[in-house]
Amino acid sequence: MPIMIDAVLDGVPLAKVGGTAADAERAGAAGAWIGEVNTDPFLTVAMAAEHTDRLQVGTSVAIAFARSPMTVAMTAHEVQGLSDGRLLLGLGTQVKAHVTRRFSMPWSHPAARMREYVLALHAIWDACGRAAGWTSPASSTRTP
Repeated sequence: MPIMIDAVLDGVPLAKVGGTAADAERAGAAGAWIGEVNTDPFLTVAMAAEHTDRLQVGTSVAIAFARSPMTVAMTAHEVQGLSDGRLLLGLGTQVKAHVTRRFSMPWSHPAARMREYVLALHAIWDACGRAAGWTSPASSTRTP
């Protein structure tokens, strides 16, 4: 099996993400990752997906507790459709200070809360999928 090389889009201005992702794809990169550092990772992966055909696009970390599970489920579903199934959704908890100060969200037991969060995502995708006729973007995910 060949070694796969991925690109990191952290720090790339949004106006240049599409071109940078396309350049990475042409150079042979298998994927492109964006973390929630100084931009919304979902917007960045959507831009990368729009400008590429084969490149897997993923959130190396999107801070789950800064968003409701419904918001993440619907956004991930839309990006999954835009990318023709190339989205890899990476979620993280972040540390207490960032969750409470930066995102103004409550803090609690992160492992248990993340498990509930992922289960909620699956429930939303399943319920919306039955109602709207679409399939889950999480067909191959693991629950922590």
